[in-house]
Amino acid sequence: MTTNSTLDRSAGIAVWRQIMETLKAEIVSGAFEKGSRLPPESELAARFGVNRHTVRRAIAALTSDGILRADQGRGTFVASAPLSYPIGPRTRFSEIVSGQLRAPSGRLIGSAVEEADALLSHQLGVPLGTVLIRVETLRVADGVPMIVATSWFEQARVPNFVADYAETGSITTALNRAGISDYRRKETRITAELVETRDAQQLGLALGQPVMVVESVNLDMAGKPLQCTRARVAADRMQLVVSGDT
Repeated sequence: MTTNSTLDRSAGIAVWRQIMETLKAEIVSGAFEKGSRLPPESELAARFGVNRHTVRRAIAALTSDGILRADQGRGTFVASAPLSYPIGPRTRFSEIVSGQLRAPSGRLIGSAVEEADALLSHQLGVPLGTVLIRVETLRVADGVPMIVATSWFEQARVPNFVADYAETGSITTALNRAGISDYRRKETRITAELVETRDAQQLGLALGQPVMVVESVNLDMAGKPLQCTRARVAADRMQLVVSGDT
């Protein structure tokens, strides 16, 4: 990678734009690999002989164009192609990510026991006040946070779910340990909102950025509601694909 660059300040082209074009050309040429972290602003400012504000403007333009990705608290990265995520009757994060040659992982970030309110009792087909397990999870592909999700299950059906998910990082495996060998998607509802503070921290997003909100209900193979989920998806890292057969 080039460590010294000369900017033509007499060319009538803004300095920040020259920096942007230089970095863009290096990214396209492969000097920075997809998913790699960009050098800190201070290092780039020294390289180009400018102040950090000028570098920041160039980075902001590249981020707006989708060439770079800013992860709050982690730095700025060369953006990978968005993960293509099909929405259908069989939606499995680990399988989808692995199928695109990326490494999937999941992490438990919170859990609680609560009683079913009117909405959850309707979605899960259980009486009002039924004891539920609520789990908060973070789904990651190649080390990049993709989804923060809140899911609810009837506690009596999956009493050890929290421990099993914490150990395996897989919803499918945790359900399998509870004797539920398979499940399918009943419905999916997709909306959008601005990211909330806690989700922004987990996903590495700046406040004010959009997330896709995917609300879904899964059924066991007997057709009984098993899980309802409200997932918040980093909109710049994943594209949802709904086929005509869904």
